[in-house]
Amino acid sequence: MLFYSLIGLCLVLLGTSGLQFVYLFYLDRVDKERKRHIHDLELQCKRLSARLSDAERRIAEQERIISAISIDSEDEMWADIIEER
Repeated sequence: MLFYSLIGLCLVLLGTSGLQFVYLFYLDRVDKERKRHIHDLELQCKRLSARLSDAERRIAEQERIISAISIDSEDEMWADIIEER
């Protein structure tokens, strides 16, 4: 009887260690997927940062052009107001 209980205990320990190995492989796969995802996010961040700097440069250029145009248009607008009076 003791022999059968020892065989049962060995099978339980074997099953437990098998379950631990399966869980270890699962955690390893999840870790690799997270690292890949983080790498993809870093690449996307670099790409978006480049687009943001390009957009800021364009906005600064457009604001410079608008400010140059608005000075000329204000002079013309005041000239029209003075002529009406």
